Amino acid sequence: MREIHKILLAGATGFIGRALISPLREAGYEVRPLARSLGHDFNRLQSAADWIPYLRGIDAVINAVGIIREHGQQRFDTLHHRAPAALFDACVQAGTPRVVQLSALGADAQGFTPYQLSKWAADEHLRSLPLAWFVLRPSLVYGEGSRSLRFFRLLARLPVLPLPGGGAQQIQPVHLDDLIDAVLRCLQSEQVNLTLDLVGPRAMRFADWLGLLERQQGRRPARVFHVPTALALQAARLAHHVLPLVHPDNLRMLQQGNVADAGPLERFLGRELTEIGGVS
Repeated sequence: MREIHKILLAGATGFIGRALISPLREAGYEVRPLARSLGHDFNRLQSAADWIPYLRGIDAVINAVGIIREHGQQRFDTLHHRAPAALFDACVQAGTPRVVQLSALGADAQGFTPYQLSKWAADEHLRSLPLAWFVLRPSLVYGEGSRSLRFFRLLARLPVLPLPGGGAQQIQPVHLDDLIDAVLRCLQSEQVNLTLDLVGPRAMRFADWLGLLERQQGRRPARVFHVPTALALQAARLAHHVLPLVHPDNLRMLQQGNVADAGPLERFLGRELTEIGGVS
């Protein structure tokens, strides 16, 4: 196995990318960060030739590029599929053998939103290449710096929670520390070409997740108000312009459920997963 010294981290200033930089450096890796906010336009990195200059001296690539909604020139197909696929092709040409792709739980043949399908397209392309690849599919990730966690905490402060379907949807949040450890493990694992669902140790109802956040903030659980799903979707078509997380597609994905078997991740890490009671 080729020894890894230098890593290209695409999406380095997003929630997951930012969280990875310090642990990677503490583990002894040199990190070359790429991000739109650092002046790298992924809309212009659409061919392998565009990526080759960034791969000189690089031993492994981590792709953490992702958006939750489309806006302006930031499109799912470009950022989730075409740019990463070009990067993976460039890895083959440049002899960069190891790639860790941060995808999403639900990015598979049963996906039905542009978000899921664009992630899946990149995953499938990576799986077809002669590389040592890892496709990590996180559920809802919680931890320091999580924008979605901040939103859910604000939601949990409401005296009454108007939830689609009464919040009965099943989710399985994974702690950021477990995600970080999985990425670090991928860089050294002799077992390669793996697709891993990154989930917490247990599933729960969405309403119960919000209840945990309420208790953490020293509040009594709010009364849940059942909102018919069709009505919630109609409201989301208006509200998502102000609150991107309530986009109708996100509600549809929530309705689908976001759970998986935690066993493979536990075995890969060689330890128990972080219990959800310690939300941070």
